[in-house]
Amino acid sequence: MKKIRLGFIGTGNMGQMAHLRNYLSLPNCEVVALAELRPQLGALVGTRHGIPEVYHDHHELLAKANVDAYVMIQPFWIHGGLLPDVLVKGKPIMIEKPLAHSVEICRRLTDLSARHRAPIYVAYHKRSDLASVAAVDKIREWKASGKCGELRYIRVTMPPGKWDAEGFSNRITTEEKYPEIQNDPAPEGFTKEEAQQNFALVNFYIHQINLIRYLLGEDYTVTAADANGRYFGLRSTSGVSGILEMAPYHTTLDWQESALVGFDKGYLRLDLPAPMVLDRPGQLMVFEDLGGNATPTATTPVFAPWHAMRSQAANFLRAVSGEATPLCTAADATKDLEVARDFLRLQQKGGGIKLSF
Repeated sequence: MKKIRLGFIGTGNMGQMAHLRNYLSLPNCEVVALAELRPQLGALVGTRHGIPEVYHDHHELLAKANVDAYVMIQPFWIHGGLLPDVLVKGKPIMIEKPLAHSVEICRRLTDLSARHRAPIYVAYHKRSDLASVAAVDKIREWKASGKCGELRYIRVTMPPGKWDAEGFSNRITTEEKYPEIQNDPAPEGFTKEEAQQNFALVNFYIHQINLIRYLLGEDYTVTAADANGRYFGLRSTSGVSGILEMAPYHTTLDWQESALVGFDKGYLRLDLPAPMVLDRPGQLMVFEDLGGNATPTATTPVFAPWHAMRSQAANFLRAVSGEATPLCTAADATKDLEVARDFLRLQQKGGGIKLSF
């Protein structure tokens, strides 16, 4: 098996625990280089994991490391300034969500990705969860067969809770101060307060905004925006209604994210674990009530003990090899920022108040 050689740019909390450890667990992957602006941290991470090349910054890694692809885990509000340096190498890149914090930067990065033939994949790990993939397969099956009638409704709910699930407990840390990096400009036409609202929305709920499109298999628009910032209503291209529930309540020790996809004669219920949970995928319940003499059924498939972040890493390696995957591309990720922008604009027209997640 030919191993894919990866260069890692950024080994902070998410870099180490949501990404690096998962790639290191895969047999067809070799992490050959890393770049970290904090030299002590870079040296310690490189030593722990036996990474042969450790560089001070991404410029040095890009100039010296022989790799097939890059995993670049950086704050999304500096993607616009950093990603162009990597895109010119013409190799696949995995980045943290979202693509950027403004539609304008997303479009520019998408154009650069196409120009340099360097595909960008955005780490929407819920798309790689085995239960999410199975849900999408079932939705496509029901749409094609008409067995359960028409797709009518989608609801995604994500109350704020304990998303880390103690997943950072084994990370390496140092007392080094993170160097200052120029932030990307605010979204065009936003006031300072509106830009802060945009940041809060895309930081907390961009995963769910993307998940809705993944489950529907089509685009959608925002049709209603709660003045309190607790939900938005939507309508898909084909006319499916839906809602994203944001912070209907909070939990302290738990994570209670779910999605419901309703057809005329059945529904799918998807329950997703906390993002940093290990060795556990989501759960899927498939309910069918076909009428007539058919007995209604509720089935729950059993999935392999692969958590979504690890499945995502495996999918990126497949993408590097040219295989089809459920990963999110730059063009698709741009639509998420458009949805967020449209929600905020609609909310402001209705006299909306500050979001509080």
